[in-house]
Order: sequence, then C-alpha cells, then structure tokens
Amino acid sequence: MTSVSTDTELIVDPATYLTGVPHASFARLRAEHAVVWMDEPAPGTGFWGVLRHEEIKQVLRDTTTYSSYAKATQMFDPPNERALTFIRQSLLNQDPPRHTELRKLISRAFTAKAIAQLEDRITSWANQLVDEVAGDGACDFSWLVADLPLRTIAEIFGVPDQDRWLMNDWSNRIIGYQDPDYATRAKANAGGSTAMARRAMVLRPEPDADGRLPNQRTRAGMPDLFAYARDLVEWKRDHPGDDVLSNLVRADLPIAEFENMFWLFPLAGIETLRNGLPGGLHTLLSEPDTYRAVREDRSLLPGTIEEMLRWWSPIMHFRRTATVDTELGGQRIGAGDKVIVWFTSGNRDERVFPEPDRFDITRPQRDHLSFGNGPHYCLGAHLVRVQMRAMLTAVFDRLGEVRSAGEIARLRSNFQNGITHMPIQW
Repeated sequence: MTSVSTDTELIVDPATYLTGVPHASFARLRAEHAVVWMDEPAPGTGFWGVLRHEEIKQVLRDTTTYSSYAKATQMFDPPNERALTFIRQSLLNQDPPRHTELRKLISRAFTAKAIAQLEDRITSWANQLVDEVAGDGACDFSWLVADLPLRTIAEIFGVPDQDRWLMNDWSNRIIGYQDPDYATRAKANAGGSTAMARRAMVLRPEPDADGRLPNQRTRAGMPDLFAYARDLVEWKRDHPGDDVLSNLVRADLPIAEFENMFWLFPLAGIETLRNGLPGGLHTLLSEPDTYRAVREDRSLLPGTIEEMLRWWSPIMHFRRTATVDTELGGQRIGAGDKVIVWFTSGNRDERVFPEPDRFDITRPQRDHLSFGNGPHYCLGAHLVRVQMRAMLTAVFDRLGEVRSAGEIARLRSNFQNGITHMPIQW
C-alpha cells in the first residue's frame, strides 16, 4: 500500500515527470481526499493540493478567498518582497477589479471574430511548416509545432516576425526553471533580427557554475526580455498598428505593467500548444485505429482536440493563496496558506469523466480544466483550438499515416507537461 506521503512526494518532485505524470498517485489521493496537504523541499513551506474537479473550480472562481495577487501564481514563493511587488503587476497575478481592467485591454484580439480573421494565415503557416519536412520522411514533431504559435503570437501582439524566436527562448527559460538543460536552449540569433533584438541578445544571462540561470521571475533574471519590451514600447509609439502591444501603448499602461504583460506572452501564448499538441498526437499515435478514424472523418476532430487537452493537460497546476480562514473539500485552510489546484488531477476526476484513463474522442463531457476556469479562464482558448485543428489537418493531409519513430523525451517539470523531443516518421 502506497502511503499518502509517498504519493505526494512523487507529485511534488519535478524529476518524476521525466517518466510521465504520476496519474496513479493522483488517483489514489483523489479517491480519499478532495484536498490534501503536500510537503515540499526547503525553502518551500508545503501547500494544500486540490485534486477534484469541483473544488478546483471553486478555488478558481472565488478570487476573494483564493488570491492570485497575494503571493502570485507559481508554486514557489518569489525570492523577496521587491520581486513580489514587481510580478504582482502581471495580468496573471492580479485579482479583480484590476485583473478585469487589464484583461479588457487585450481581449478584443481573442474574440471569435478576431481569430476567424486570422484563421486563413494560421492554416497557411501550418501547411507551410509541414510541407518543409514532408519530403524528409521524419522529423521532431516538438520542433515542428513550435513555430506555429510563435508566428501567431507575433502577429497578434505586434512583435516583428523576424524576432519571434526570442519568445521561444524566453519561454524555454520561464518554463524550464526546473530543467536547466531546457532553460538554456536558445534558437534566436542576431542574423536577420531587428536592432532591438540584437541589443537584447547581448544581455542574455549566462548559466552559473551549476548550469542554472537566474530567477526568471525577477527583473535581473530576464534582462534581455525587459530591455526588448522597453525598446518595443518606444518603437510602437512611432509605428502604431492594429495589434495588442500598440493598444497597450495607446492605453498609456505603466511601464512595469507593460513589462509584466510582455513577460506573460511567451508563457500564455506558446506553451499550451507547444506541449499540448505533441502530447495529444503522441497519444493518438498509440491508438492507430483512432488516428485513422479521425484522418478519414474530420467531423471527429473537434472532439479529438478536446480529449487531447483533457488527457494531456499541458499546464498541470496553478497556485492561489487563501486570504481568510476557510474550508475546502472538508479541510480547514488557514489564511496565508498556499493552495495549488492540480488540473492534471481534475481532468481525470472519475466524478466528472467516466473511465478517465481511457482516451475517448467521442466523450460527451467537455468540461476539462486545461484552460482553467473563472475570471482567469484562458483568453487564447479558441486560438489554441484553431491552431491544433490547422496543424493536425496539415499532418493528415500532407503526411498521411504518421508513426512514432522512437521514445519521446519529457520536460523535467511539475508545472508544464512538456515534451522536448518527439520523433515521428511517415
């Protein structure tokens, strides 16, 4: 019999995820607890892990009791009060009403109408990316996918297209804080980039003797990103357009809020697709009959995409902090306690998803948590679905019968359910 402490230790340890999400541990805990205490290594203080679908939604909807602003939204605490004050200005780390105000500044770019106007270009980019490798007979699908969200986000936010790989490299550092090898992978180079990008690249931090980069949630940890953001503000003032960044400049957003918004773009705009789509296709390839069924009947594609998102859960958790003494799932939560909602557990909750460990593209229940819930529900949810549909359609149409060409490599992270290498062949 596995103990609660053993299961929670597995869940908290980022190295666990190099071999896969510990779904069996989540299931054992979830069977007995809606909410369970999880210890974490020093300097962490431990936290309440929220495991069931209903309680996760309760936390995400109740921003008064469970705050994003109090201690921000990542599992580990900011290193000091100065860093906390700075990152609190991010949309991700705000509570209403300021969160609502900031969200309105960018929401127009993510309406169904706005995405529909971009859909033809997304389809064209997906086709182009697949065509570039079609004659090779094989590729690393994780790298193939990476460029689609970069092109899309550069277009929506108004980042010069030739600088888009900077966002990839920043995202590697933000997501890879538990995986030093991944965090130091950089693809952007000075050739063909703007002067803004070249100035930023000079400021890239170097790994220390242990191969680690400085804390990516501090100004000192991302000097190149923040320098680029400041240059971009000035460039947008002189060259305004119909894009998100131009709108933020027109709104005269304080520079610290602009910088934090810009820090968020690589994480929010890239990672769900960059990891969710390879994870989804990896699952689909393990069931060749299902792959063929979807390829032959595209009416199955919307349900397939929703099941991929539920099954793979690209972002595995987010953090809130209790502002008052309260009760959740039968547990007493103290004011100031850290509360972690585990999407990867809620998306396998047997109370909502019958036979949750079965990949079922005809599953009628679509209430997965991969885009969150409540006021912080992902603005780009519809955009992710459009990009997934475009890339899967391009693979089906241009590559035909795709097969795995070896083992995948996973990201060392308890936050992002990432794939760093996924060989496929056709």
